[in-house]
Amino acid sequence: MIVLGVETSCDETAIGIVSAGKDKRDVLANIISTQIEEHKKYAGVVPEIASRLHLQKINTVFDKALEVSGLSPETIDLIGVVNQPGLVGSLMIGASFAKTLTLKLKKPIITVNHLIAHLYSNFLKNETPSFPYIGLLISGGHTLLMIVSSHQEYKIIGTTLDDAVGEAYDKIAKFLNLGYPGGPIIDKISESYKGECVKFTPGLSNSKKNKYNFSYSGLKTAVLYHTRENPDYKRESVIKGFQVAAIKVLYEKTMNLSKETGIKNIVIAGGVASNSYLRELFLNTKGVNIHLPDPVFCTDNGAMVACCAYYKSKLKKVDGLDFEVYSKPKGGPLAYLKKDLR
Repeated sequence: MIVLGVETSCDETAIGIVSAGKDKRDVLANIISTQIEEHKKYAGVVPEIASRLHLQKINTVFDKALEVSGLSPETIDLIGVVNQPGLVGSLMIGASFAKTLTLKLKKPIITVNHLIAHLYSNFLKNETPSFPYIGLLISGGHTLLMIVSSHQEYKIIGTTLDDAVGEAYDKIAKFLNLGYPGGPIIDKISESYKGECVKFTPGLSNSKKNKYNFSYSGLKTAVLYHTRENPDYKRESVIKGFQVAAIKVLYEKTMNLSKETGIKNIVIAGGVASNSYLRELFLNTKGVNIHLPDPVFCTDNGAMVACCAYYKSKLKKVDGLDFEVYSKPKGGPLAYLKKDLR
């Protein structure tokens, strides 16, 4: 089955084409047009600019995907598109494009949850994760710890009570005038610095009430106070200290959940999954099966959407053209996520 995936939930205009079957999923094209330069001066994504750029770029990205794959539009068997959660204006561009393509080609369409699509970046490899597995989804907008029992059974165990981990990286980078996006910059500085780092304590690290939840507001405040109280602070030491604290709590709570449940399969996804310190911690852990995407599939991309749509099609979950897009539905994004995943 040739599956096309459309991803426009935030600031990447991405289209992927995957040849999917029972035994393997080959990525034939994975074209991503990023908007980092356009949003850099604002140190964050501006929704109106993002949707306008999606509109300008999506046809070019589609043409490039066809060129790279060597396919014609008529060879596409299924269209997958992200319809939630994300920026409404951005989601509407991708949804409108996918609906138009569906009408033109007379092919089925399947809507995909952006968060779940990230998990399927690990299914693009020949060796796919086995169920049940613990899913750790870490990005600029989300920090989720869940147990996944099948392609349609998800149980959320923990989430962030304030900032997502990637959001915390961006805010610390902005505070220290490092640039945007903060994640890759902080990771690069931390990896190259070999000295002692400042010891920061992440929030909720030993909390029984929030055993598997996360909080990054306290860590951000600790970094802020340290720099104010120590005018001669060493920047690299602070940056590395922040990274160690931010990542270690993700690792510890994931491994604690693995020990408590006896689940040895761990699937990590999202933009922060490309972090070098996180990958080092997890990949050097014995007794568990760690699944990490190739770095190119950690950020938002169309291939993961296509892969997710393929597995959804096996569950006979095809959509009509009257589907809507959702940013923060009534009840909050987490409440909607639980309802949608079940």
